[in-house]
Amino acid sequence: MQRTIKLKLNTSATQEADLSQTLVEITRAFNYICRYGWDNQEKNGVKLQHACYYSLKELCPGLVSDLIIQTIHKSKEAVTSVFALVKKYPAKVKAWEKKIANATSKGKVYRGKKPKPPSCPKSNNCPARYNSHTYKLDWAKQEVKLSTRPGNRLVVGFTVPPYYQKYLNLSTDTADLIYRKGTFWLHVVVTLPDNEFQDSGEAVGVDLGLNHPAVTSNRKFLGKRQWKAVVKRNFNLKRALQTSGTKSAKRHLKKLSNRVQRFRRDCDHVLSKRIVQACTSGKTIVIEDLTEIRETTEQRGRESRRRLHSWSFAQLRSFLSYKAEGAGMRVVAIDPRHTSQTCSSCGYQYRHNRKSQSLFLCRSCGYQLNADLNASYNIRDKHLATLGTSLGSGPQSMGLSSQHPLGTSRLL
Repeated sequence: MQRTIKLKLNTSATQEADLSQTLVEITRAFNYICRYGWDNQEKNGVKLQHACYYSLKELCPGLVSDLIIQTIHKSKEAVTSVFALVKKYPAKVKAWEKKIANATSKGKVYRGKKPKPPSCPKSNNCPARYNSHTYKLDWAKQEVKLSTRPGNRLVVGFTVPPYYQKYLNLSTDTADLIYRKGTFWLHVVVTLPDNEFQDSGEAVGVDLGLNHPAVTSNRKFLGKRQWKAVVKRNFNLKRALQTSGTKSAKRHLKKLSNRVQRFRRDCDHVLSKRIVQACTSGKTIVIEDLTEIRETTEQRGRESRRRLHSWSFAQLRSFLSYKAEGAGMRVVAIDPRHTSQTCSSCGYQYRHNRKSQSLFLCRSCGYQLNADLNASYNIRDKHLATLGTSLGSGPQSMGLSSQHPLGTSRLL
């Protein structure tokens, strides 16, 4: 297993100048390679290196060879990612045109903007990637040696935050040098002992949402209601300051910079940790694959659309995956279709089974319970069905009565 730790560098004025110049040349090299790969439709790392290496030696004489090689690798990753977006672009345009046609048939006007075509990657401040040849960490002295220009190595002290102390003295892999808001940071990849996953055959379904951040099939309602209120309050404050446009408002906006993103990141860390704590080692955590949810879901109202498009479900999934790996679990994603419309008791599927955001009422058997909890049962059972395993459906499989406080009842 690998983890990334963030070390704050304690640089002097001279060291800052050297590191800044290194990042300037790294950025120049990155943009040059990306432009070549984009213009020549080339994403093979070896071919990019053969085509650009000697040109980069002349363009960026202040970089050692290993930094140039690592920059080529970073550029190759960026170009590959953009080419993948290019392949998906026609499907996005087709979905946009379909929404226009649907709105027109209903006598409405669809105001969604046409998707922008992918373009050549470009960076204004590209991080420098270091490997074992260009940097060396000394955990005892809390110093790092960094290569900048040929024949020069800086010895820079760093600070280790308390929550990273458990990673000290572990073997290191690559590291990225990042400049952010007047401070240099070194993001170091460390290697931990593998925690082997031993499948117990049990699964926990997790329904992720905007109103209830997470509901698990073992009846855990995770997340806090005030999270949504805090995000909305920050958004309204930012919008009011932008409307004002005064000098004091701009100073205030600078203080608010990235506040919402930092808060959401903290919420996702807390939520993913709570989900893992609600399970035991050897279990499989099953979530929905929400990759295309913004294109396939129609939300009514400006507020609902804003919340959907600012939902950081991909970040939450990445946090959940690495935390589960460290705890001896695994995370799998299933097709999300019909998980909110299907009765977890009898299997009857009908779009109006969900009477409201929080209430599920089966029109066939009269089974009712919290809608998100019902969805978590379906998510779990859908995964088990692919394995040919059955643990039963709904709360009865857990030995709970139909009169459980969280749960279910039969309407006569």
